[in-house]
Amino acid sequence: MDWGNVTAEDLIEALREVDWSSPPRPLSEFFSRFTLPRSYAKWNSRLKCNLYYYRTNYFIMIVFILGLGFLRRPLSILAALATALSIAFLNDSFAGTFSEKATRTVRQFSPHLAAKMRPPLTPVIRGRPSARRTIHICGQPRWMFVLIFSTVSFILWFVSCGIITVSWALAAGLIATLVHASFRTPNLKARLNTFREEFRAVWRNYSEL
Repeated sequence: MDWGNVTAEDLIEALREVDWSSPPRPLSEFFSRFTLPRSYAKWNSRLKCNLYYYRTNYFIMIVFILGLGFLRRPLSILAALATALSIAFLNDSFAGTFSEKATRTVRQFSPHLAAKMRPPLTPVIRGRPSARRTIHICGQPRWMFVLIFSTVSFILWFVSCGIITVSWALAAGLIATLVHASFRTPNLKARLNTFREEFRAVWRNYSEL
């Protein structure tokens, strides 16, 4: 797959829709084979490839670095978790899985309330959805959960006085991700095998519309 033809918008859209439940890549693979890119085009292609292929590893690494910055601020850890959830809700797979598990848990105690948590039906015209499917969480639009958790995280950051700390920790996590993705040589599996099939699956829905 030629990652030079994949735009940043395509990569962001793919990361938003792809399933994040897959386990991280082994550390022996994650920390091996570092080389300098020979040109800007090679670096651009490598960066996009690694950001997609090692997405779970990078997410865990950023959360770990954030956690190290908040060892002395327990309230800031809660703020970081709320921020991570608000970002995770932007992913379609996570939002759907969270909604399903939450509805299943509520159904055990209140079937009537669980029925209200079902997402509304999408109108269909000529056998196709009239618009792109809107993601709902527990029967409510996704943006409501993103807004609620973002607001809670902002309040917790303000109360814990950890905004400066998280800024440095987040910057360190992003820089570490950028450096690794820039110098980690994509292996054959990342370029030709499972990784390509995963990316194709993400865009299969668009070709069917």
